[in-house]
Amino acid sequence: MSTSTNLPSEPAPVAAPRNAIMNSQEQATIGKSLIIKGEVTGSESLYIDGRVEGAINLPGHRVTVGRNGQVQANINAKEAVILGKVKGNVTVSDRADIRNEGSLHGDVICQRISIEDGAYFKGGIDIRKAGAKDMNGAAKTEPAPSQSVEPRVAAATA
Repeated sequence: MSTSTNLPSEPAPVAAPRNAIMNSQEQATIGKSLIIKGEVTGSESLYIDGRVEGAINLPGHRVTVGRNGQVQANINAKEAVILGKVKGNVTVSDRADIRNEGSLHGDVICQRISIEDGAYFKGGIDIRKAGAKDMNGAAKTEPAPSQSVEPRVAAATA
């Protein structure tokens, strides 16, 4: 008669939570000392802490302009987060965030936008619905019903 003893074994690996998988996506970085002139395209998210002049085209991905980032380009992406300085139009299929130290001089086309207190913004905002179709039948974002948006400017009192 054969007896088998169950020795303690290593625990079975647990699948990573869905959020962990989403957060491990590739992200390229343009460092503080880098200057790029021309068109930036790719299939991963991008963090810019240096200078970019030209065009940034990363549909389906996030573009983050870091605190040291200086961008003179139109940005086309899924999401844009601005902590540095951007001069150019921003077209995103989802959300645009201008954080408290961020600066944007240009028009924004997006579904959602967030502008924190202390941020600088000069330009127009076009909020569009997702999944609407244009006259040619191609998927396109539609302007939301006409809304009057008055920018709020906080003034410091002395």
